[in-house]
This record gives sequence, structure tokens and C-alpha cells, in this order.
Amino acid sequence: MNEALNIFTRGFVRENPVTKMLLGLCPVLAVTTTAINGLGMGLATTFVLLGSNVVIALASKAIPSTVRIPSFILVIATFVTIVDLLIQAFSPELNQSLGIFIPLIVVNCMILGRAEAFASRNGLWYSIIDAIGMGLGFTFALLLLSIFREVLGAGTIFNIPLVGEDASTILVFALPPGAFAGLGLIIAGLNSLEKKMGDKK
Repeated sequence: MNEALNIFTRGFVRENPVTKMLLGLCPVLAVTTTAINGLGMGLATTFVLLGSNVVIALASKAIPSTVRIPSFILVIATFVTIVDLLIQAFSPELNQSLGIFIPLIVVNCMILGRAEAFASRNGLWYSIIDAIGMGLGFTFALLLLSIFREVLGAGTIFNIPLVGEDASTILVFALPPGAFAGLGLIIAGLNSLEKKMGDKK
């Protein structure tokens, strides 16, 4: 149980794919204009990560080392296709907002990295925990950045207005430069908080 908790917290906090490892930044910076987009992309990525980790953990011994990476990509692409079709069917607006970034989950280095570094070398249970920890950590980071940008850039949260129509917003946070600035501020804030908590211990 302690090992499972350690694996989960490592993915969610200590080795968070966005705030610590800086992995998969293309969708992180591109789609986080609204909280709905960030949450949708995070959950879609978590679904793919969980599904691919399960299959690879079960089939890793049967996959020849010479075709290991192409096989992993094929498994990941299968789950990306599934999640893409589900989003198209049940949330066309989200599908339109996320656009090409759903299919591009296939080449997200975080997912392939977890398949190669963890799922192929560990059992099913730990691979599931790793996928959930990493996936939720990724989703949390996207949601945090999305809320930050949407509130400051548009004055809304989950498309719900927070200020009056005449209120001014900081437009730069709705634009690509705001994604870089927002992510930098969030990482700096989290690092500062972590340092203060470490000093108290």
C-alpha cells in the first residue's frame, strides 16, 4: 500500500509531468484558454495513459524488443482513436475546441515515456496506479493553468462570467504569450510553496 501511494504521489506531485518534468507542453500551452478545454484534454490524456499502461503491462513480455517502440505507439494510437471518437460523439463543441490536439496525444512524450519506463517493466497494479497519478497530475496542471488564463484573460470560469461586461481583462493571458507567462508563474508559485513547506519540516 505504501508503495502504491508513493507511485501515485510521485506522478501527481514530485514528478508532475507539467510542473516538474515539463513534458507534453505543446497541448498544455495551446488548449488551456478555458477551463473546459484544459479539463477535457487532461481527462482524454488520462484515459489514453491508463488504457495504454494496462495493455502494455499485460503484453510487455510478448512484445519482441526489436518492435517495442512501434508496438507501444500502436497501442497508444488505438486508445487515442477511441477517445477521439467518444469526444466527437458526445461533445462536438469540445472536439471542435481541442481540434488537432486530441489526435496529437499519440506523440505525447509523457505517455510513451511511461509505457517504456514504467508499464513495460512493472506489474499491472502498479502500472494502473502510475497512470492514474501521472494522468491526474497532468489534468490538475492543465486545469490550474486554464482557470488562471480564463479568469484573467476573459473574466470567466467554465464560461461563467465573473465580472461585468464593462470590466477590463488582461487580454495577454488569452493569447499564446499568456500561456508561457501563466505556466511560469504557476511553476514559480508551486516551487515557492514547496520550499516553504520543506523549510517548516
